[in-house]
Amino acid sequence: MSSFVTSVLSLALVVFPGNNDNTLTSVEKREGWVLLFNGRNLDGWYGETAFWKVLDGTIIGSSGHRLTRNTFLITRQKFSDFVLKVDIKLANRNSGVQFRSKALRRYSVRGYQADATQGKAWGNLHGENTGRRVIVDGWTGKGEKVVRPGKWNHYEIYCKGRHIKLTLNGVVTVDTYDTMFPEGVVALQLHRGEPMNVAFRNIKIKPLGATKAYP
Repeated sequence: MSSFVTSVLSLALVVFPGNNDNTLTSVEKREGWVLLFNGRNLDGWYGETAFWKVLDGTIIGSSGHRLTRNTFLITRQKFSDFVLKVDIKLANRNSGVQFRSKALRRYSVRGYQADATQGKAWGNLHGENTGRRVIVDGWTGKGEKVVRPGKWNHYEIYCKGRHIKLTLNGVVTVDTYDTMFPEGVVALQLHRGEPMNVAFRNIKIKPLGATKAYP
């Protein structure tokens, strides 16, 4: 068994206990929610297959070695106005959830990110490959108070026209208006640098109606 497979199996079974939710309740179905992750495979997503696996109902991102650039698992579908929910558990280093982002070459993206960084940045609205970096600080006095290091954390991302709101573990960390991108993909990040591990589950979206261009 390869060292990569061994490390991923250990990650799934020890660091990230299994959770097979990845389903919609009857209420969510009536409200129009759609699963972006089916809990079984990566249908609807693409990325560097060496880094992304599905184990025990969880998407595992594991770099296994030092990365020279950020790499992403990216949805094949674009979204405009929506509410997006996702559970994320960060073992170490730096990750995040891209939204309304443009897919680039070599599994890279440009756009908005709900940040997740070891010891900082949880709750921030970040601009990946935009030159803006921290668009809104949602960490200071907000994210830092509610993040659960090494445990599952719940992000809710609301986008309607210019309005963007991030909620981390039930606390609104960002409530702002911005016009950088009106639509784009959702993507999950493995950050460049030292080896890192992250997990995602319960990824679901509720479209709110398309707003593809700002007036």
